[in-house]
Amino acid sequence: MIHLVPTWARHYDEFWESIKARNAWFIKLRYVAVLMLISFLSFTTFIFRIKFSPTQFYAISAVAVSIGLYNLLLIRLQKYLKNSDVGFNPIHFSIIQMVLDLTALTLLVYYTGGIESPLFLLFVFHMVIGSIILPEYVIYGTAGVVIIIFSGLVFLEYFSIIPHHFVAGFLVFPFYNNISFISVFLIVFAFLLIVTVMLTNGIARELYKMEENLLDSLDKLKAAEIEKENYITGVVHEIKTPIAAVQSYLDLILQKFVGPISSQMEDKLKRTRVRSDEAIQMINNILKISRLKLLDDMPTDELDLKRLICSAHEKLKMQIEAKEIDFSLKDNRKFKRKMMGDKFLLEIGFSNIISNAIKYADKGGKVVITMEDSEEGTEIKFCDNGVGIPQSEIENIFKEFFRGSNIRHKGYEGVGLGLSVVKQIIKRHGGTIKVESPSQFADVNHPGTCFIINFPALTT
Repeated sequence: MIHLVPTWARHYDEFWESIKARNAWFIKLRYVAVLMLISFLSFTTFIFRIKFSPTQFYAISAVAVSIGLYNLLLIRLQKYLKNSDVGFNPIHFSIIQMVLDLTALTLLVYYTGGIESPLFLLFVFHMVIGSIILPEYVIYGTAGVVIIIFSGLVFLEYFSIIPHHFVAGFLVFPFYNNISFISVFLIVFAFLLIVTVMLTNGIARELYKMEENLLDSLDKLKAAEIEKENYITGVVHEIKTPIAAVQSYLDLILQKFVGPISSQMEDKLKRTRVRSDEAIQMINNILKISRLKLLDDMPTDELDLKRLICSAHEKLKMQIEAKEIDFSLKDNRKFKRKMMGDKFLLEIGFSNIISNAIKYADKGGKVVITMEDSEEGTEIKFCDNGVGIPQSEIENIFKEFFRGSNIRHKGYEGVGLGLSVVKQIIKRHGGTIKVESPSQFADVNHPGTCFIINFPALTT
């Protein structure tokens, strides 16, 4: 196959999709053309009093049927297209379409009067579309071939080498045998086609150039984003060091290694220790987000989802016991479907969801995790009877730094990064996550929330 794709567009999916869309549009338009040809043959005699000879009638009918048949073949051929400059691609498909359409159009022009046929204007239409899709040298070559073939037909008719198919009732006098008319017509026709290709292809080239520049800018922005994330990761990681040092000093004081402290002071120091833990957790969330954005390739291992949930539960056991949470995990799966992914990231995701359920549940609250088989693979529900989420805010819950209006001023600490991390992790594993509130454990004062995650049976 010859290379017809600009270098910058070879790995640009949007370029290929735009070519595919134009090809699909042509296929639909071809059905309209067939209907118009049938209507043209059926009604011209009655409306315009134009009469076709038997040869013209059968020839035009054959062309209409041929257009319909090769259109069906083109639909099947679409399945084998590849978005690559190697192999059979949408641009090669466009060339095949154009060759077939121009052949059919040439036959229609010949059997409807040749130089006297108004259908010659459709050559201009094809040149406009071809100039948008095809490379410069291909469309100029196509225009040259059309001019030569059309001119050849006109002169073959003029010298009576092939018969002229006059359309009775359309013109009073024939023009195909008038050399002055033929000469002027062909000069204007050739000029029209070349100028059309020149203008349209020039505009198309400028648009492609702008698109190339835009892609180059996007690549630079991505590189800058990666550099920024690396910088943020480095800076944020360094912030952990002084906070960890502060925690060490707090632990020494709370454990009374430096002497006795009053109960009032101990209470304040404990609150400070909790806030420092939250600061560390916030830093860890930011680092996780940066890692997710920077990672192009995710390590994959065979996963045991239940074990990951149990591991997350173990790490949060003290918080669960401190708030006397009724915690349960129900595995109702019949099939333990295989799944691949990053154990570390998924455990972070599950921990965030469970931690939120504990945080926003009252003392003695309930957290129930249910695992079920689904059409995709595995469905996991994390349901609680906590404060819930206002219906109007559910669609925003996964946005970075978003916090529900019902928790902002009620003493619940956090900055709204956890669920953003969760969604990115689930998405990385090919899964989906949605939220329902109230949950199945709702009551008047505790609407609760359910996070429902669906994983495909196999993610690579």
